[in-house]
Amino acid sequence: MTASLSFTRNGDKKNSPEFEDYLGRLLEERDRIGLTDCIRQIDALMITVEPSHSVAYVAELCVMTPYHYLVTLESESHYTHILRIDMSAPDILVREVKDPNVRGIFRSLNEVYPAGAAKPNSRYMGEVLRVTDAHAVVEMQKARDIRFFNQEQVRKLELPGNMAIVKPSPYTHNIVSYWERPESDIRVYALGISTIRDDMQVAYEAAKATQQKLGIDTLLLPIDHLATRIYSENREAAILEYLTLSSYYYWGSYDIVDQNSSTNVTKSVHFDNELVCPAKVFTAANHPYFMSHLLTESPTEAFVRNFGPRLHHIAVAVKDGETADLANIDYVVRSLRDCGQNFLLDVIGSKDEGLKQIFSSASEYSSLIIEYVQRFGGFQGFFTKGNVAELTHAAGLEENLRALQEGALS
Repeated sequence: MTASLSFTRNGDKKNSPEFEDYLGRLLEERDRIGLTDCIRQIDALMITVEPSHSVAYVAELCVMTPYHYLVTLESESHYTHILRIDMSAPDILVREVKDPNVRGIFRSLNEVYPAGAAKPNSRYMGEVLRVTDAHAVVEMQKARDIRFFNQEQVRKLELPGNMAIVKPSPYTHNIVSYWERPESDIRVYALGISTIRDDMQVAYEAAKATQQKLGIDTLLLPIDHLATRIYSENREAAILEYLTLSSYYYWGSYDIVDQNSSTNVTKSVHFDNELVCPAKVFTAANHPYFMSHLLTESPTEAFVRNFGPRLHHIAVAVKDGETADLANIDYVVRSLRDCGQNFLLDVIGSKDEGLKQIFSSASEYSSLIIEYVQRFGGFQGFFTKGNVAELTHAAGLEENLRALQEGALS
């Protein structure tokens, strides 16, 4: 039986006594009933974009990440474009509604927030988790009061019919899906007619040619972590909820005091390597927005108030080493800048500190940021507090500008 509480705790953030109590009770029960062993890795990430934006977004991802366009699945009102690295890393499902007037629960999660409403169909939806016994997992989760979409709702939403899908979280607005897939089986999504679209293939081939020309194609590795921003008051609940839904453990939390924020990390109990199963990070303000005028304004809280609780960035790992006398991350960023990609700041960190990181500007198509992270040698830890503070500050400056441009702060 997996011991989810046996991992070393990191960080300096103080949690409430209730959090520590429920953390122990939830993980002990999860292990005891066999749920931890049944739920394995993240098999796929689901992202939605505005109608007609998918070709450009897939091309963007295929330049900035190691992903490849595989196939398009067409259902009555959606296209779903499948991106893959290999069967060891999660797929990305880029979902595109055909009609901009189609309305649904995921669109409504954007429309109640001023900046989110500017792109009502663009958001990160959530993760697909591989399980060894889907029926057993669903029954165990229902007994813990987890609520699922029924099959008719899944059909109307045109989500893959071979998945059990949990309703959106009140804390993160993300979903979690379970599907049963033997480790040796290829991933196949029960979702419409399969085709390779000519426009998508042309864009993909051009993107990969650009990546190869820049010399970065061999330097980009799979996803290191996924970072979600949430309201300050939901920090502990969001962490405990994700640990309830997954087989992750609580790695720890750090206070970023000068940004009025905390960074909270969870990781898979089954996979030490985040490139196989990405870490899940939750960022929250230390105090709610109405206290900002008395303390320090939080970029994290401002983001959530304008865009809603949602995924903020996808972190892509960069191969350790040097190219052209530069750390690989510096070479990647310089190459992408030369072909027009914007970044929010210069690369921060150092080899001596063990870690270098940078944020891109938010995607015009998904509103997501790509982070690049290079870990040097035997770096112990997940991040440095100094890096996180600089990244949070830089992202906050851009997000305030975006919110002003979209009328959110007027």
